[in-house]
Amino acid sequence: MKRFIALAALAALSLAPTRAAELASPEGVWEIEMRDSRYSVEMCGEDGEALCGTLIWLGNGADTPENLPYLNTLLIDHAPRIGQNQWKGTLRLFGQTATGTITQTSDDQISLEGCFLLVFCRTYQMYRYE
Repeated sequence: MKRFIALAALAALSLAPTRAAELASPEGVWEIEMRDSRYSVEMCGEDGEALCGTLIWLGNGADTPENLPYLNTLLIDHAPRIGQNQWKGTLRLFGQTATGTITQTSDDQISLEGCFLLVFCRTYQMYRYE
């Protein structure tokens, strides 16, 4: 009987929706943790499953003549989905290009992890901007 109850509980857990499946769409405006840039994030690509993010605002000291040419350029460039709420592709941040993983960790937070030459890695947090 105990074995039956354990199997039934396991089956019920496997059918229950996970928190990851319930996340809001990543589409919208996001602000990077330093609060000096905002990005419009949308689903893109032929199947609508890739992730794109465009730099749409600079401020708080980032709006320098060196950075202004990056306005309206892609930060996340057609990153294909690799899992639930996760994409992997090219990240471009102020002239630097890196291979990166984008993970939506909650309705209002995205984590960007980028590595240059597979050695120099950095993680940024982005928060939904209302």
